[in-house]
Amino acid sequence: MTITHTVRASLITGAAIFLAASGASASTVISYTTNATGTEFVGGVNSDVLNSNGGAAATLTFTPNSNSNTGVPSNVDLGDFLLVCTTCTTAQTTTFGSFIFDLIVTDSTDGATGEFIGTSTGGTVSSNSGTIQVNWQSPLTIGPGATGAMTGNFGNTHFDMIAPITLVPAPDSGTPQGDVTIQGQVGSVVPEPATFGLIGGALVGLGLIRRKLVRA
Repeated sequence: MTITHTVRASLITGAAIFLAASGASASTVISYTTNATGTEFVGGVNSDVLNSNGGAAATLTFTPNSNSNTGVPSNVDLGDFLLVCTTCTTAQTTTFGSFIFDLIVTDSTDGATGEFIGTSTGGTVSSNSGTIQVNWQSPLTIGPGATGAMTGNFGNTHFDMIAPITLVPAPDSGTPQGDVTIQGQVGSVVPEPATFGLIGGALVGLGLIRRKLVRA
């Protein structure tokens, strides 16, 4: 009788674990921001605004995502670059020198932060054209766990940079003009299908044992 009760308890516990694991990603909501201290143009700039260094006056500004809640998995907004040159024409141009940009992602749900690093050789901009692009350096994933973490632990959560290159549009292109959103993804690590198979097989095995014990 004691063995039967033990098997029954194991079946209930195993089923609960199986259901919890299979439904974990569907019920998870992650809160994140990209406005932490350290999100900035670096290398003597240390600001979220980069000024042009030649030609017409222009600025490249980063606007962070200050507060978002999203289900997992989903596409996420990691912030925007905005290029402004009010005096640029098709003939009048401005230039930007090379730069480095640090993007800090704060996962407030899990209590962790991580960093994406972008580099650019700069470029020339007129009102209707531009050559600035930001190349995101590997790794393009932060999390899960302590992978790529600056502080804390991401647990099962991971943030991914969708594209390794962000192209900055000309000041009169895009919606809104001169704006580009840095696209990312947030996901959660779940057991491999093989793991589910092992759990399921164990439950079936326990069920067969219980049936034999009952018949006995």
